[in-house]
Amino acid sequence: MIYRGLKSPLERCLAAVLILVLGPVLLLCALAVLFDGGGPVLYRQTRVGRHGVPFRILKFRTMCVDADRRVMPHVGSSVLFKLRQDPRVTRAGRLLRRWSLDELPQLVNVLLGHMSLVGPRPALSTEVAQYPPAMYRRLDVRPGMTGLWQVSGRSDLPWDEAVRLDLLYVEQRSFALDARILLRTPAAVLTGDGAY
Repeated sequence: MIYRGLKSPLERCLAAVLILVLGPVLLLCALAVLFDGGGPVLYRQTRVGRHGVPFRILKFRTMCVDADRRVMPHVGSSVLFKLRQDPRVTRAGRLLRRWSLDELPQLVNVLLGHMSLVGPRPALSTEVAQYPPAMYRRLDVRPGMTGLWQVSGRSDLPWDEAVRLDLLYVEQRSFALDARILLRTPAAVLTGDGAY
């Protein structure tokens, strides 16, 4: 119980340190996005945070500038649907996604208190609108940069399994579980399972 109260301040401090340490990597990623077609370096999207409060998630832009306007006729109806070979993804974007480097700007979201290092996936409002009552428990905690879903196959998992893992995290969250997830994250990033 003590950990839950200390989690946010500890993670904010760690996020600040990581931003400083990873500064050169962040700069290289930003330059790669900039030189691969120009346009904005960061992609901002509204997500639903703790207690249903919306926030703007930050990512390195991995798609062409007008990707949101390019409607994909073959995109499925699942809220987590992602194409393995999405033609809107840039060359630099493929590399950033493969190594999950596109997620690094979320350290700023952690620093601002919108997110945690470990937690459920940051949900879209369209996803939350489909929640049955029991799923609203996902919003009891801050969404995370990594979590059970991210270290268990990511986009290769069906939506119901991703939600089950998120709810399991909310019910069992602890320092030990967060530590296990953080220790498993590098392997998930290096193998690239479900990253596309």
